[in-house]
Amino acid sequence: MAAAAPKPETLAAFEAAKGFMPVREGLALYAAAVEAGALGLPLVEIGTYCGRSTILLADAAREAGTVAVTVDHHRGSEEQQPGWEYHDPTVVDPEVGLMDTLPTFRRTLHKAGLEEHVIAVVGRSPQVAAVWGGKVGLVFIDGGHTDEHAGGDYEGWAPHVAIGGLLVIHDVFPDPADGGQAPYRVHQRALASGAFTEISVTDSLRVLRRIAAGI
Repeated sequence: MAAAAPKPETLAAFEAAKGFMPVREGLALYAAAVEAGALGLPLVEIGTYCGRSTILLADAAREAGTVAVTVDHHRGSEEQQPGWEYHDPTVVDPEVGLMDTLPTFRRTLHKAGLEEHVIAVVGRSPQVAAVWGGKVGLVFIDGGHTDEHAGGDYEGWAPHVAIGGLLVIHDVFPDPADGGQAPYRVHQRALASGAFTEISVTDSLRVLRRIAAGI
């Protein structure tokens, strides 16, 4: 059976949005979100940035009759700060001198017509995970890429993934020459836990299914 594909207008909105996820990986994320949406549980994204991948999760949530929840402090991850490779001065708040991607994110969702299908949580991932009360159908880890941040996202959110639900990890690079290793180490931890099994690989995107309790 062919993987689910987003509507042309959804894909166009994704491609037009500010962000870093390539189309191939976006399509794999969408397919995973559609599958996980069948559980009828929320789809959670860690690392909103300007909402590029949120568009895909929101559209899948709309189709499934559930909701996408996206978590970010909106001050940018380490590689997005001034002087670093992925810094974008257009998302700096001139009044406080810090990054603030929240206004751009809101415009992104508005343009895509998906605001009502998303709950945006402004906060730090471990704090939000600590007060999260229920199970989720999908967790997409795409926040900070240090061991502290990626590891914290995994430890905080993987326990909330329901049996049969999906854990999706972005920027997994087995070869250090290709990119940072923190998401790869999280991927390896998930597999070593025995709680998850890998079901798809698309470039740097990994999709794992929860098959047992624990992490």
